[in-house]
Amino acid sequence: MKIALPLVLFAAGLVALGLPGFAYAQSDDIDALVKKGQAIATAADCMACHTVPKTGKPYTGGYGIVSPLGTIYSSNITPSWQYGIGDYSEADFERAVRKGIRKDGSHLYPAMPYDAYGAITDTDLHALYAYFMRGVQPVDEAPKDYTALPFPFNMRISMAGWNLLFANRKPFTPDPARSEEINRGAYLVGALGHCASCHASRNILMGQGAGAPLAGGEVGPWYAPNITSDPISGIGGWTENELEQYFRTGKVEGKGQAAGGMAEAIDNSLQHLPDSDLKALAAYLKSTTPVRDPAEAKPRYAFGKPTSGEAEIRGFFQQTAHDSLKTGAELYSGFCASCHQPDGAGSANQAYPSLFHNTATGAASPANLIATILYGVQRDVGDHAILMPGFSKGSFVAELTDEQIADIANYVLTTYGNPDTKVTPQDVASARRGGPMPFLARVQPYVLPALAVAGGTVVLVFAVIIATRQTRRKSLA
Repeated sequence: MKIALPLVLFAAGLVALGLPGFAYAQSDDIDALVKKGQAIATAADCMACHTVPKTGKPYTGGYGIVSPLGTIYSSNITPSWQYGIGDYSEADFERAVRKGIRKDGSHLYPAMPYDAYGAITDTDLHALYAYFMRGVQPVDEAPKDYTALPFPFNMRISMAGWNLLFANRKPFTPDPARSEEINRGAYLVGALGHCASCHASRNILMGQGAGAPLAGGEVGPWYAPNITSDPISGIGGWTENELEQYFRTGKVEGKGQAAGGMAEAIDNSLQHLPDSDLKALAAYLKSTTPVRDPAEAKPRYAFGKPTSGEAEIRGFFQQTAHDSLKTGAELYSGFCASCHQPDGAGSANQAYPSLFHNTATGAASPANLIATILYGVQRDVGDHAILMPGFSKGSFVAELTDEQIADIANYVLTTYGNPDTKVTPQDVASARRGGPMPFLARVQPYVLPALAVAGGTVVLVFAVIIATRQTRRKSLA
């Protein structure tokens, strides 16, 4: 023992001398892990849903995601122990992100795209957990609004069945037959970027449809277009450089511009990704299986040419009051031409884009044109803000009726876009309500009455059975 003790003390001294360097090494490793997690959170676009734009603190929740079944409010995902996820273990975090199940066992709604996040790799999920626990400032505030969907959608346990059908993805594994860049793009599109959450059709249970995952789908009043490699219906006619530019800035002259949910994705996620990731996204999308809509004969961006009827309008019609604007041409002249120009060519620098050679006006669906007129466009790219005012209720420019918006849309489509696409006032009214109603939303008002009728029928049947038995007993007596 007398010999062993000095050796132990000597060894302890060596360890102690080495501890500072070891601690710094650990700190460096953790910092790198947190930085990686932050990059993953950016690619996964967590900020877009878990932060109220302009006014909210990062990741404190309270952002209302409007769905056909009602508004779903995001939760606080800062490491606050009282209001956030501060008490989540890494296993709890993994279950929430991949399975949509909270620490308390209750189910999340798939407005949180856990059906896509199931494909996030273990190493990325570990880094993401490190970022939210160590790199995000805890905010001890509860969101001001909470999700309160109508019956039966307020029964979160029903999501267990939905998850069995639609949320069973495994962590992503690279395809050895494809390049590293293509595999990276596939991972970004399929897992972190959850592109199919918008760019895919939905079935009657609002799970991803059986069709191609990137062939387009309805997102409220907007339409997320086909982004397969098809040169007519998809993005096959875009170069990889154009796709990268679109991801970085939200627009490509002569092709299209981002609005709605895509503008949010560019604001909070895509423009902040490294160039290598944007290249991987473009390369992967160009490699996808093409999906063609037989009804489409040429690309959405290939329609139209500069045309102006301004001289005729100004020569014959009174322009002293908005109420005097009756036709689509007059309404366009009064509300649109000052920015998009009388001939539809847009401003010289294309801050206000051309209306011809534009995917919004050349599409077979008028959804994005209607939604743009109703809700406008807002993107923040770098230090530049891109804004087009909307013309729906509360507009600071003018509140247009369904008929007026339909007239403008039809004029724009006929003059600058796809003349076969038509807009009715009913289409505009539907967009104001949030877009087409899916099957589940249509049947919801009848669920309680149906249950009441079913319950009453069961009670009546039992009453008849009991009465019949009592009658038989009396007759036997």
